[in-house]
Amino acid sequence: MGSASRVALEAAKEALAKASGVTRETGEQLLSAGRDIDGSSQLRALLADPSIEASEKNGLIARIFSSLDPAAAALLGSLTSARWSNSDQLIDGIEQVGIRAIADSSSGATIEAELFAFSRAVSSDPELELAVGSKLGDPAEKAALVDRLLAKKADPGTLAIIRHLVQSPRGRRIGNLIGGAAETVADASGGIVATVTAAAPLTSAQLDKLTETLTAQYGREPRIAVKIDPSVIGGLRVQVGGDVIDGTIASRLTELRLQLAG
Repeated sequence: MGSASRVALEAAKEALAKASGVTRETGEQLLSAGRDIDGSSQLRALLADPSIEASEKNGLIARIFSSLDPAAAALLGSLTSARWSNSDQLIDGIEQVGIRAIADSSSGATIEAELFAFSRAVSSDPELELAVGSKLGDPAEKAALVDRLLAKKADPGTLAIIRHLVQSPRGRRIGNLIGGAAETVADASGGIVATVTAAAPLTSAQLDKLTETLTAQYGREPRIAVKIDPSVIGGLRVQVGGDVIDGTIASRLTELRLQLAG
């Protein structure tokens, strides 16, 4: 994300924290508005254009999205009035704030756990991944499939987030998308997520030691999501946000081969 977009996103998070009347519906409306904006190249270009005055953008938002609740309208106005590095990152920002609004008005821990569980289910089932993640699939049909799979089983906030993601993958793999949404939910509630890739499940002692180490490093106790990948052979790959610690045997073997080849 470009520097302008990082500043814009931080401002949007602050606006969300100060907003009143934010509900799950507020977040859902923001996600829906983001999909509509993404679907119109002309609207995307106008709202991401830094040369257009904020008042003009707000007027456009008011005309096109007149059904938004006051909180959603104010947040969308704040997002589109900010300077973004490009239109794609504006859409990313709307998505992040929509997900955060849902997390803030619901049980963030429940949503986070359910998102990670669904991400693992998708990643381990190629047929399911194709059904909900295909770029050629009809968005409405994919959302209906999510409803059939999760309705009455998952938190309404979880359902809203996954319904949005399957309708708006924007070239991203659905399993990674849902895992990323879980990290956003964790961050919204003041936590961090450590995604750990290992060849086999970790023991309780290993999890405790890893939690202790990461807490000391980041100052917050992480929520650890473990991915099993036999190809790593041994060791661990730990990712916290943009930080990656790769101590896997597979990685070391690759480095050794490169050294020998050089």
